[in-house]
Amino acid sequence: MRLRPTPRGWALAGAGVVALQLGVVLGAVDLVRIGTLALLLVVAAAVGVGVLDPGRGKHRLNVQRRARPNPVHAGDEAQIEVVIAATDPAARVRLAGLKFAEQAATELSGGRPLRARVTRAPRRVTVTYAVQAARRGRWPLGPLVVTRSDPFGVVRTSATLGDQAEVSVWPAVVPLPTPSDVLVGEPDRVALGARSPSTDDASLRDYREGDDLRRVHWSSSARKGALMVRSDERAGMRPVSVLLDLPAKVASLEWSISLAASMSLAMLDGGHPVRLVSGLRDNASPYPLAFVHDRSGPGARSAVLDRTIDLEAPRTAAQGEAELVSAAHLLHTSDAGGEIVLAVLGPLGASARAALAHVADTAQAWAVVRADTPAHEAEAEHTIKALRRAGWRACRVTPGEPIVDCWLRLLGSAQ
Repeated sequence: MRLRPTPRGWALAGAGVVALQLGVVLGAVDLVRIGTLALLLVVAAAVGVGVLDPGRGKHRLNVQRRARPNPVHAGDEAQIEVVIAATDPAARVRLAGLKFAEQAATELSGGRPLRARVTRAPRRVTVTYAVQAARRGRWPLGPLVVTRSDPFGVVRTSATLGDQAEVSVWPAVVPLPTPSDVLVGEPDRVALGARSPSTDDASLRDYREGDDLRRVHWSSSARKGALMVRSDERAGMRPVSVLLDLPAKVASLEWSISLAASMSLAMLDGGHPVRLVSGLRDNASPYPLAFVHDRSGPGARSAVLDRTIDLEAPRTAAQGEAELVSAAHLLHTSDAGGEIVLAVLGPLGASARAALAHVADTAQAWAVVRADTPAHEAEAEHTIKALRRAGWRACRVTPGEPIVDCWLRLLGSAQ
């Protein structure tokens, strides 16, 4: 709590000191009394305002803050509602006359003062305002700053009220078409055998990560000693891993994450089990990453997008390449042969090219390769040629160009 006199309070206190001194010097008792009363008024006002601190004591005010939607996509708007409520008559006294100011991260406020609408009721005050999510990440809101003065206006106090809240921001995404006839051609269906769609719903195949447990054929599983599932078009959809090579430049980073997230959601909407793989290792999302599929319900899209919130650019190029090699090793060694790999890459070093070459041995691999600057175009073309020799389908893209154009160019690389 910050307690300070107002200009009126300073003037009253100064006048009281002057009157008190003059009264003592001149022997005027009335002046001494006037000066003493002025000083006592300032002190009493300070004590009263301090005692009625709205954020402390058993009569403190309750604050609830809601953000809708939360999480929100970058570039979209979220509505924030802050409710300050009094739970008893004493708290209601503290609520009267309060002035409110809300705090928000620059990534939500744009560095500008927040314009709020304040609605007052006898026992509650509601503050509503809008924020614009500028960047992907987790950004704080609050605490609320409240200002209150005494009835005479000689002392003002500022205090924080309530706790901080957090707004999670997903990357911006673009709807992409999912032409399955391009991604999964007829030769691939034949080569995959039992992993391809079957017209006979009674046909069985081995269980794969991402399969719906409701399709497990328990009697056959008990007889063979391994989980067996009934194969149908939906259960036989090939799993998709979206591999993301994180660049060091912030502009390229956000664009690459948006492209990878858009790819992931497009394949998820197409019925494929999906996982987003990057070099980030943390305790919250340890390897191996589980596949998410549309049968998981409304939370499937959120599970994919939540993976992107905390992604950060590597500190050095060497760290970025090491993380990419680690992610490529995960794809090569995971028990998901025959999957589709969609990669968003930058120009690769020798170790990364060698690691990714093995991915195409067991997966149908597609890649877009960034040319961050004109100077990187030759390196990007060298990477594309190396990937194509290893069995990848690849094309060059430029960060900042429309994501749909990149996607359609990648699909066209199969022709």
